[in-house]
Amino acid sequence: SLYYPSIVLYFSKRFRILTKPSFQYKTFGRHRPQVTRQSSPPESTMSSSRIEYSEKYADEENEYRHVILPKELAKELPKHRLLSESEWRRIGVQQSLGWQHYAIHRPEPHILLFRRPLGTDPQTGQIDPELKRLALEEYKGQFGLRGN
Repeated sequence: SLYYPSIVLYFSKRFRILTKPSFQYKTFGRHRPQVTRQSSPPESTMSSSRIEYSEKYADEENEYRHVILPKELAKELPKHRLLSESEWRRIGVQQSLGWQHYAIHRPEPHILLFRRPLGTDPQTGQIDPELKRLALEEYKGQFGLRGN
């Protein structure tokens, strides 16, 4: 029997991956080919592609963002503790370095709340005093707090 390679089309756009089901064709002598459907990508891959990220917002000390997980993915998470960086990266959350899961919003446990100190270098995760000064100036400028 002959086996043709399965056809899988992945189309990636920002945070979304669309998949086309793959098929495998078998031929048996002079008979018509049979079509067998292969398994689709793992559910965790599909769920992590549906993660939504908020814009960043800030106060005088930290910048913040929240991440909205698909509810079926959130059901697998621990309910009564914060996630370590390796845990939230393992489930598919993608952010630059320095972010910390800092709170659980009990009414909506599928929303993860993150923060990092102002002036954190996204490449190293370390606080850069010059970046901190610039971020604080920008924050104060937005709210008319210059000179305070």
